[in-house]
Amino acid sequence: MSSALLPCVVLASTAQAEAARCLALTATQTIYAGDIVFAVDNAMAAPDSDAMVVLLGEVVIGFYRLDYPTATFGKQSVDRRTATLRAFALDVAWQGRGLGLPTLAACCADLALRHPERVLLALNVHAANTIALQLYRRAGFVDSGERMHGGRGGPQHLMLRALGVGQWTP
Repeated sequence: MSSALLPCVVLASTAQAEAARCLALTATQTIYAGDIVFAVDNAMAAPDSDAMVVLLGEVVIGFYRLDYPTATFGKQSVDRRTATLRAFALDVAWQGRGLGLPTLAACCADLALRHPERVLLALNVHAANTIALQLYRRAGFVDSGERMHGGRGGPQHLMLRALGVGQWTP
């Protein structure tokens, strides 16, 4: 993939947040990532979160949320050096084009640059979401062995990725 076609990630402006609310997700994506309008609105309002958009040129093609936990994440104790990735989704029109891996690389690079005190990125991924599990592994996430049970999405793997090391490059 040419670097001119690589996605970039930025903190969502008001206009970009509005565009992110309009992202089209499949029914399965909604199960895994949640309601996109709620995710955008909640992240924009939360003082301990970053609402992030994925851009290809000037076009908003995706969204995710970064949280900076102050409470326990799974069975892990609170570690203020950790951030959590939530509601990661690319618009259905942009899926299958090889953009997931460079988007995750951009996410990790951006987080390491803007928050150098954060050394670990954590996420939960549905146990049945084999495509996402593969993608996250390719992006350097490691399964912690911890499982989260219950919730709307069902059982999930807690995956972790060290920041600032082993970045994927195109």
